[in-house]
Amino acid sequence: MPQLDTSTWFITILSSTITLFVLMQLKISTLNFPQNPSIKSSKPVKKDNPWELKWTKIYSPLLLPQQ
Repeated sequence: MPQLDTSTWFITILSSTITLFVLMQLKISTLNFPQNPSIKSSKPVKKDNPWELKWTKIYSPLLLPQQ
């Protein structure tokens, strides 16, 4: 049974890693990023929800009187 030749594995893995790195750098370099990001307000916006207008109560079965 012949032996598996692993002498070229190192250079193959190294070259494919470098190639992937270069391709990702080229892909990222083509993206446009804003030069001066604008500051957004950190105040929460209050939205009226219909369920906040009504009085609701959830009864827990453990809090009900025992029968």
